[in-house]
Amino acid sequence: MKLQQLLKTCLLRWKEISGFDFCLLDSRDQIFVTTEDTDIPEGTALQDFRQSGKLSESLENKSIYRINGEDETFFLLLVWGKEESAGITGELAVCQVESLINVNSRKNDRGLIIQDILLGRFSSAEITKQARRIHLAPAARRVVFLIRTPEADDSVLEAVRNVFVNRGRDYVSALDEAVSVVVHELKDNEDMEDIDSISGLLIDVLNTEVMTKAWVSYGNICEDITKLHYGYTEAMTAMEIGRIFYADRHVFGYSRLGIGRLIYQLPVETCEMFIEEIFGEERLDTLDEESMNIVRTFFENNLNLSETSRKLYVHRNTLVYRLEKIQKKYGLDIRMFEDALTFKLAMLVTDYINSKR
Repeated sequence: MKLQQLLKTCLLRWKEISGFDFCLLDSRDQIFVTTEDTDIPEGTALQDFRQSGKLSESLENKSIYRINGEDETFFLLLVWGKEESAGITGELAVCQVESLINVNSRKNDRGLIIQDILLGRFSSAEITKQARRIHLAPAARRVVFLIRTPEADDSVLEAVRNVFVNRGRDYVSALDEAVSVVVHELKDNEDMEDIDSISGLLIDVLNTEVMTKAWVSYGNICEDITKLHYGYTEAMTAMEIGRIFYADRHVFGYSRLGIGRLIYQLPVETCEMFIEEIFGEERLDTLDEESMNIVRTFFENNLNLSETSRKLYVHRNTLVYRLEKIQKKYGLDIRMFEDALTFKLAMLVTDYINSKR
């Protein structure tokens, strides 16, 4: 529940108990929460109270109370009622409201600090200092996951949180409307195989419980909290590379991107020169979808003609005929290992060029 909703519920209960109206003003003297449309004091009166440093003050038929926040800002609570009857009620309400604000502030601070660490906005010394402030062990082993869905909503975040049940040590948040981030603290016996298992579990949970497609990427294990920024960058890179080169997969580990990571680091101009050198005036994009499906299936079955024809439900001679047509078009016989390797590289490079366009 959002802070405003919590405070609204709190002050409405105080109104039921006391019969008084309440109004909470933010640091700019704008109404944050109110129980009634009431006239607030003039700006000069509120400014004088803020500058006075007083904890409370009575003004005609209302009282003003100062509510201090842990971030060195403070709210003003206005209570409408006679001083003798409203005084104790106002003081008790101040205690509860102040507690709700500060608990929420600490929660938000934790999230903002972790986000700033991931985005590389702190020096190493400052990271250690901030980690202690929010009670994160600096030397723990952690991994950063990114979860992409067609669109994010509360059910996606809730499902992800249910997978990471160690709420005190794991951080789960939405980066934007499609991507969520998780910082997971590993146990001593957890390794990359466990990280793969967690990634698969996330995919299964989102598919079955939320009924949505999902893609998960992760970086290398970060041995201490100062390396989290690199883990986050690796997870972002893995997500982008995976979706370009391995569209049939749903889990992308930075250390398991293979040749896709190598191609991703090449200039587009170099890739275009490679395609022109291999195909000349022909382009891989001109190959019809049926033929491209034959090529993919042939590669998936390790250049085995019999197994490929069985998977495609076509006669072996028909398959050979289609492969020979591809050979005539591009000058590459993908039944031969070297030509198959060249053609596979060309497919990956073409996907990369198209993604950059």
